[in-house]
Formats: sequence, C-alpha cells, structure tokens
Amino acid sequence: MSIKYIGSKRRLVPVIAAMAEASGAKSALDLFTGTTRVARALKAAGAHVTAVDSASYSHVFAEAYIATDARDVDRAELGRIIDRLNALEGREGYVTEVFCRTARYFHPDNGRRIDAIRHEIDEVAPPAADGPLACGGPAASGSMRALLLTSLLEAADRVDSTTGLQMAYLKDWAPRALRPIRLELPQLLAGRGTALAGDAVEVCPDLPEVDLAYLDPPYNQHRYFTNYHVWETLVRWDAPPHYGIACKRLDSRDASTASRFNRKREMPSALASVVSSTRARLMLLSYNDESFLGLSDLVGMCSGRGAVDVLKFDSKRYVGARIGIHSPSGERVGKVGRLRNEEWLVVSGEPDLVERAVRAVREPLGATLASVSR
Repeated sequence: MSIKYIGSKRRLVPVIAAMAEASGAKSALDLFTGTTRVARALKAAGAHVTAVDSASYSHVFAEAYIATDARDVDRAELGRIIDRLNALEGREGYVTEVFCRTARYFHPDNGRRIDAIRHEIDEVAPPAADGPLACGGPAASGSMRALLLTSLLEAADRVDSTTGLQMAYLKDWAPRALRPIRLELPQLLAGRGTALAGDAVEVCPDLPEVDLAYLDPPYNQHRYFTNYHVWETLVRWDAPPHYGIACKRLDSRDASTASRFNRKREMPSALASVVSSTRARLMLLSYNDESFLGLSDLVGMCSGRGAVDVLKFDSKRYVGARIGIHSPSGERVGKVGRLRNEEWLVVSGEPDLVERAVRAVREPLGATLASVSR
C-alpha cells in the first residue's frame, strides 16, 4: 500500500526498521500510526506491534494490516467478495453528490461506483453492535469489514483528483481520476498485532512496556481529521453535513474532534505527557523544523529517558506545498514558501540500545544523515 499521505514516513521506514532490528525489538508501539506504514515495517521485522490513532480510517488500516494475521484470512473468499464489489453497477449517493458534484475529489463515474461499493460493504460485513469494525467472516484474527474498507480506501486513493490532501482538489481532472476504480486484495502480513482507537495521552498510561516506541505526533495546527475528511466519511458512512469548498465535515468544528496536538499552547504538555508515560526501552520521536517545538525542546523532553541522540534528514515538502495556493478558479493566490524541511529523529532510552540503533543507520546513510549527541 502507498496511499498518498502528508504524514507518510516512506523515507524513514528503512531507518526505523534497521534500528528496530539492531536493538533486537520484539515488541513495538506506534502511537500516531496514520496509514500504518511504520507499524507494518515493524511487524515485518518480527515485532508484535500495537498501533494507536484517533482517526477512524487509521483504525481501519490498523485492524487490517496490524491486527490481522494473513495466515488466518481465507484469501479465496476475500477475493470472491472483492470481485463481487468490483462488478457492481454505480448508484447515486452521498459520494457522488458531495465529493463529485459539489466538490471534485472523484470523477462522477467513480463516485457512483464508490457509493455502490460502500453500501454493499455494509451488507456483506455489517457493523456489529459492540463496535464499528467487529463482524463475522473468513478473517479469524481480524475484521473482514476492515479488510474491505481498506481495499476501498486504497482504490479510491488511486483515482482521486488531489495532490494528497483533501483540503482542496485539482481544477482539471488528474489523469488517474479518469481511470475506473478497482479494488484489490490488501497485501497482509503474517503475525498478530493490536489496533487501538484513542488519544495517545489517554492510552499511554495503560499500555504495557515495549522494546521500541515510535512517536510521530502532529507538527502544527493542520489537522488530519480535516486533511483526510473524505476517508473519515467513507469509513463512518454517516453522510455528515458539510461546509466550505472542500466539503469538510461540519463536526470538524466541534471541540470533540479537535486534538490538543494541533493547539500551540497545549501541544508541548500533551507531548511531554506521552513521552513520560510511554514505557519503552528505546523511543524514536519523529518531528521537523516546521513545527510548534524546536529541537532543543524535544531533546530536553526526552533527556529523562536516558541517553539521547538526534538524526537529521533533509526532505522535500509535500506536493501541495510546492505547487502553491490557488483560488477555485485556478488563479494563484499565494506564494510558494520553503520547499524543503529538516526532519529529526530523536532517539532516547537505554544507552546501549541507543548506541546500537544509531550506529546501525549512521554509517550506511552517512552522506544524508548527521548525528548530534547531547
């Protein structure tokens, strides 16, 4: 899976996986898991992973890719269901009206197919009374519902007409938006893990100790709940009232959907709480220089955990930031600012583990990686 995501850690994944292997991590925690890219790498490296996030779409990905053991899934049955969904005729619904006509995230032909497929998923794998993802089916250790929703989200991402954020859409249809949507079987991993839906501040104190914890908190005021509101709606399937050109969910204005990690005054104490309450022998904290906190703040926050080292990476900003801001008519209304970021990976914990983990990646990546010890 390579869903377009502003928080994607594609470049850091091999670094984190190498550090996990070097430290001998058998258990891992991914506290802001997003699309589970890092969690999947840790699972592939042999760790039992607990993936935590407050977003509904993220919990679906975690149920599919982390909690589900590929060996327990009847792939033939799953394939038959996906073939059935792919064969459906389109039908008019919320997606067609809101995300194709009022907004332009999907071409109407695909919008009608998405409406039909999402309706059928509720028929094939209805939500149970005890939870939005629980249901019966051939996936013994995971939710068939989560597998089908994951397949739909990934398929929709492949035919959307955005630059990766759902705060805007392209003036003209992207070439991929004209291709017919097609669901595929998720590429699952063997092994079991845990998927938890919740706020990291509230969840951390009750979690058991792990060998390695990875933290990738929001950096600033931009909220994933609104950045990816289309995925949130496709999972919840609640036909929410919406507002603005981007047709964002009206409940995004509610305090109940706001994160303290997106508030400049509250974020430092929230992150400090998570750092101090996470029980891990080795912690990797990902951040960058376009954020509420500076590097010295992060190092100070982690210093109580033992040894601290910092790895620095230079990276391009996401595509939308490089293109610039445009009005609905396509007129440029803002200037492109910085084109690159410096990403930081603050490594802290037991001194021998920090040394082994950093040594494993510093030398192979020497030209693109600098280390700053405290």
